[in-house]
Amino acid sequence: MLEKIFLLKDHNTTLRQEVVAGITTFLTMAYIIFVNPAMLADSGMDHGAIFVATCVAAAIGCFVMGFIANYPIALAPGMGLNAFFTYTVVLEMGYTWQVALGGVFISGCVFIVLSLFNIREWIINAIPHSLRFGIAAGIGLFLAFIALKNAGIVIDSPATLLTLGDITAFSAVMAALGLFIIVGLVNRNINGAVMISILLITILSILFGKVDYSGIISMPPSVTPTLMQLDISGALEVGMLSVIFAFLFVDLFDTSGTLIAVAQRGNLLDDKGNFPRLGKALLADSTATVAGSMLGTSTTTSYVESTAGVAAGGRTGLTAVTVGVLFLLALFFAPLAAMVPSYATAGPLFYVAVLMLAGLVHVKWDNISDAVPVAVICITMPLTFSIAHGIAFGFISYVAVRLFSGHTKELNISVCLLALLFLVKFIFFA
Repeated sequence: MLEKIFLLKDHNTTLRQEVVAGITTFLTMAYIIFVNPAMLADSGMDHGAIFVATCVAAAIGCFVMGFIANYPIALAPGMGLNAFFTYTVVLEMGYTWQVALGGVFISGCVFIVLSLFNIREWIINAIPHSLRFGIAAGIGLFLAFIALKNAGIVIDSPATLLTLGDITAFSAVMAALGLFIIVGLVNRNINGAVMISILLITILSILFGKVDYSGIISMPPSVTPTLMQLDISGALEVGMLSVIFAFLFVDLFDTSGTLIAVAQRGNLLDDKGNFPRLGKALLADSTATVAGSMLGTSTTTSYVESTAGVAAGGRTGLTAVTVGVLFLLALFFAPLAAMVPSYATAGPLFYVAVLMLAGLVHVKWDNISDAVPVAVICITMPLTFSIAHGIAFGFISYVAVRLFSGHTKELNISVCLLALLFLVKFIFFA
């Protein structure tokens, strides 16, 4: 049966090899079951319900990717957009988490339409590479800022807006230790470095009396507090348009970049360098996002950590299905997830931020027309506490720089239209 579904022999792999690859991928990305509930709970959502939604949405995405697209690519709620969901859309902009979930739902539906009608390629090709690298790096800096804030290393100041917190506090010390543990384990090629760091910091917190021990295994909590609680009509307000665009835009490029990275690592591209069954792979991502919003979690996307499983021999969808099964088994570890303090996830957030900054090496810094929009994105995204604002300022500055420099031939209709829409939004709907 497995041979018929996943074509193991055609992909020169075995059941054991695929399962091992799935376990490897799960260990590298399982940190999301601790980080996502902790982050979204700050928006007022129920922690236990988010935990269930995270695991189930990830499992749905993995199953669709495995059974329909037959690729060894795992999915789960994405880093960056979960922070944007809580700290910008809900806490900064003042929308309810129900409206924010409605925005995620709409972005997922639009993603499905783009995938079905092959509009995705046109959108991606129309966006300059410098802006793509800048957006990824800006999200990284946004995550790093949140990590420093959660650890108490950076605090607010009435005089300077930001200042250094108490770096000798337990939270700050544990956050730094968590980051160093990850770096040490990664350098030793140990799978699950991020998850191990979170667990070790949580254990130390229990031993020092900072966290009350509440058990490890139990029946899964109820998802009812967040199930089908999304407010779609509220998400259709004009002010939410830039938010929906940010959800869609980041997911679109996140997924595309991940699919290409995994395909190249596993030699999954065809003879012409194309990605077979791309539409089915994108469908897995978009349907998981829609399902996740109904369950009660932010945007679900493909994880670049899937490259670890591919490196371990994963070649078919059986790898993704294995990850999905493991996410369902993780449902019984809700008490453990509930004990994880916010500073235990600060180190992992900072580590992910470092990985996302890597794309800056591809920016042509000697070309001021490229450098300025990238710098604008990277600076404004964390300082305005908004991925949407960072993207908007990036597009506006990209067009403005080229207009003032006389390099209008480098502009295309799509970029100009988006920049104009963002400008109109700031002027009339700020």
